[in-house]
Amino acid sequence: MTRIPRTDLDIFPLNLGGNTFGWTSDEEASFAVLDAFVAAGGNFIDSADLYSVWAEGHQGGESEIVLGNWMAARQNREQVIIATKVGGLPTRPGLSAENVEAALNDSLKRLQTDYVDIYYAHYDDENVSIADQVRTAHSLVESGRVRYLALSNFSPERMREWFDVATAEGLTVPVAIQPQYNLIHRRDYEQGYAPVAEEFDVAVFPFSALAAGVLTGKYRSRADVEGRARQAMAQDQITEEALAVVEQLTSIAQSHDAEPATVALAWLRAKGVTAPIASASSVEQLPALLASTTVELTDDEVTALDRVSQPFA
Repeated sequence: MTRIPRTDLDIFPLNLGGNTFGWTSDEEASFAVLDAFVAAGGNFIDSADLYSVWAEGHQGGESEIVLGNWMAARQNREQVIIATKVGGLPTRPGLSAENVEAALNDSLKRLQTDYVDIYYAHYDDENVSIADQVRTAHSLVESGRVRYLALSNFSPERMREWFDVATAEGLTVPVAIQPQYNLIHRRDYEQGYAPVAEEFDVAVFPFSALAAGVLTGKYRSRADVEGRARQAMAQDQITEEALAVVEQLTSIAQSHDAEPATVALAWLRAKGVTAPIASASSVEQLPALLASTTVELTDDEVTALDRVSQPFA
């Protein structure tokens, strides 16, 4: 287990993404994935109020509903660590105090719980000053409905301001950030967010850790993703440089008797990430993700991956 700095939360070093729940996996399949994750020692699950608003006929909240039904069925709320987010749902947009209050109550109802372990400001709201965002978030912690705060999709500059204001005013300081970071998306994190994480001693839970499936090795051309649920997210990332990274991943994976996805996640851990976020639509996809928590890459393997992914740094 890994301790999130400045908290009492011990987490499994893989954060199970909940974006598939109620989308590419129905409730039965989602329950099976969650059961298998917990059986393997997992305890940290990531969701958001907007999941999966992008799917046809969905309105958002589907992931939280499935997750809430699962916790109610298994009676295990105290055994799992739940993260969810506010600010991106079209019907509850932004970070005004009124909207955040209403959105949190909506999420708690869907999750069938009276508290969230980690609550993210999902997207910055430039119509609301950072100082007001900080004070609103602090009030949620004071209410007992949120244990810890976190930030995602803020610019490094606005994120730094958030930490500075919270610290200066003696208010709740976020304990984690959720940036995009993977072998074919390095520059933003390594140049912008990593210094913030180090300066303020926060956990790092990267989203898109497998680049919408590109780093699993199952896509070797743009045609391979046509008609798939993640087509729009994956297709633009499949370039010659990205495929060279996949080739190197595949080679290293073979030496570990592992999958490319395992090595891609292990590389993130080797780079100091607290727990990468990865999702599974079926139980069959879980072993490769879980294996990343025990596979240790050699210095030479990390260097080889750094070198081949240099175009993205």
